[in-house]
Amino acid sequence: MSVELNHRISGQGEPLILLHGLFGSLENLGGVARRLQDDWQIHSLDQRNHGSSPHTDEMTYPLMASDVVAYMDATGIEKAHLLGHSMGGKVAMQVALQYPERVQTTIVADIAPVTYPPRHDAILEGLKNLDLRGVKSRSEADSRLAEYVEIPGVRQFLLKNLERIPKEENTDDERLFRWRLNLPVIDASYSNLAAAPEGNGPHDGKVLFIKGADSAYIQTKHQDTIQRLFPNAELKIIEGTGHWLHAEKADTFANLCREFLAQ
Repeated sequence: MSVELNHRISGQGEPLILLHGLFGSLENLGGVARRLQDDWQIHSLDQRNHGSSPHTDEMTYPLMASDVVAYMDATGIEKAHLLGHSMGGKVAMQVALQYPERVQTTIVADIAPVTYPPRHDAILEGLKNLDLRGVKSRSEADSRLAEYVEIPGVRQFLLKNLERIPKEENTDDERLFRWRLNLPVIDASYSNLAAAPEGNGPHDGKVLFIKGADSAYIQTKHQDTIQRLFPNAELKIIEGTGHWLHAEKADTFANLCREFLAQ
């Protein structure tokens, strides 16, 4: 069953739906939204169990695709352009495979339609073991999380999911913060999220894959699968970037999207 997703709309023009990655929220693609909203109407979504969207007990790509289509139905969007990063890229591909009649074009940022080995074990372990009792500040949470996640930028990204509990909702004086993420379900559903989108294709619509040159998420060995599922796909590579290409080279990324969408 689909859920009603939290969203933000900006700009005007043809609808472009933005889909963030694992552990993220609609804010993650805010730079993309700001750079493209002059020419497209941007619909930034929090995916289920993320951000301010509802928490659910199940998390699969077909369900997440149905959330996107339900959002389109609710907002009167017949067809949309889709842009997804990482997990959001897999959701975009799932929508294209499952509901091709609802998709104009698709942009997939640094992910392939394949099953990946576990890559987030340390992050999940750290988030699950981070005891929020007695945490008085984000900096204190950061120091505790550093035992599991070494890279400061990754910790900063993860800690954006930490929110202060409103006084009227707080029943535990030792807990000032809580996670916006539905961490137990994300953890239990991780194998679903590492899996490939479901569908045999092909999806004949135009698809742009954008790879960070320093990232290993899209590899040469994935090209056959990409071409089988998306025969009209093209690949662009941004040099000097990793998995967070949309943030590391924001103008370059937005320009590639703009050129593709304007075709």
